[in-house]
Amino acid sequence: MKVPFVDLYAQYLNLKEQIDSAIASVIRDTAFIGGKYVEEFEKNYAQRYGFKYFLGVGNGTDAIFIALRALGIGQGDEVITVCNTWISTAETISLTGATPVFVDIEPDYYNINAELIEEKITDKTKAIIPVHLYGQPANIEKIVEIARRHNLYVIEDCAQAHFAKFNDKLVGTFGDVATFSFYPGKNLGAYGDGGGIGTNDEELFLKMKMFARHGALKKHHHIIEGINSRLDGLQAAILNVKLNYIEQWNQQRYKHAMLYNELLSDIDEVVTPKVRPNAFHIFHVYEIRVQRRDELMEFLKKNDIAVAIHYPKILPLQPAYSRLNHVPEDFPVGSSYQSKILSLPMYPELSEEQINYVVSKIKQFYNHK
Repeated sequence: MKVPFVDLYAQYLNLKEQIDSAIASVIRDTAFIGGKYVEEFEKNYAQRYGFKYFLGVGNGTDAIFIALRALGIGQGDEVITVCNTWISTAETISLTGATPVFVDIEPDYYNINAELIEEKITDKTKAIIPVHLYGQPANIEKIVEIARRHNLYVIEDCAQAHFAKFNDKLVGTFGDVATFSFYPGKNLGAYGDGGGIGTNDEELFLKMKMFARHGALKKHHHIIEGINSRLDGLQAAILNVKLNYIEQWNQQRYKHAMLYNELLSDIDEVVTPKVRPNAFHIFHVYEIRVQRRDELMEFLKKNDIAVAIHYPKILPLQPAYSRLNHVPEDFPVGSSYQSKILSLPMYPELSEEQINYVVSKIKQFYNHK
C-alpha cells in the first residue's frame, strides 16, 4: 500500500466541479490581481473568523513581515519567539532590523514555553510571536497576559492553525494581529502561494494594507515606501470554495489523530501527541517522538509511507543565527527533540486502512505485535 504524506489531488477530485468553475470565473472576468474574488475572500474569511479586518497578501512570510513593520518594529528592537518553527517566523524579525530572541518549547505540546518568556524580556523587547505549531494552540491566554503586563504586542503566527481553538475561542483572535499561510499543504491551502492578516484594529489594518500595496491606499498616491504583496484572484477564488469545508476537514484530521494515538498507544518507543486542555488541535501535522528516528523513517519510506521532519534543527542552532552564539544547552527541550520527532501522513482524505497500515509498519519496526 502507498500512503502519501498529503494527497492534494484527492481533495481536488472531491471539489473538482466547484474548483474548476471558480477558476473559470476568474479567467472569464480577467480578475487576476485584486478585484471581486479577492475582496469576497477577505470578507468571507473575516466574517467566518470573527475579525473586523482581513488582508490577503502574497504568502505567510509576507504576512508576518507586514505586521511587524506596521507595528513600528525595527532597528534596535527585540522580538521574542519560539526556537522550533519554520524560519519565516524569525527571519521576518531580522528583516525589520530587529533581533529574534528565542525561547525553548513545552515538553508536552511543542509550543513556546510561556513560563520562560518573562526572563527573556528586556527594555528592547517590543513584541512576542507565539506560533500555534502543528495546529496545536499555544498557551495564548498566558502569553497575552504577560505581553499586556509588559506593554508588548502579540502577533499570533497561525500559519498551521486555521480555526484551531483555545477555550472555545479561535487562535488568532487573542493578540493584536494574526498571520496566516495558504501554502498548498496547509489545512486551508491555495494552489500556489498565499497569505493573510487579521486584526480588529482599524488603524493597524490600514497601515498594513498601505505597506503591502506600495505604500498607497489609493493608486498613484504613495504615502510611504512599501512592498508589493498581494493575494491573486485565482488563489482567492479557490480559497473561497475551500473555506466552506475547512471546519469539516479539521474534524476529520482530529479523528485521524485520535485513531493514530489509540493504535500507537502500546508502543513504548513511540510518544504520541498530547492535546492541550481546553484546546481544539487541528493537526496540520501529526507528530510522534520516537527512538531510532532516522532508521524508522527509512523503513517507512521503503514501505511506501511518506513521512517528514518538522523540523530537523531548531532555528537558534542554524547557521543563519550563528551570530547569536547559541548552544544546544540554551534550549534543552527543543535540542533534545530535534533528533526524535517524525511527522506521519495526515490529511482529511486519509483512510482508516491507510492509518492501520502505517501503524502496522511502525509496530513491525519495533517488533510489536
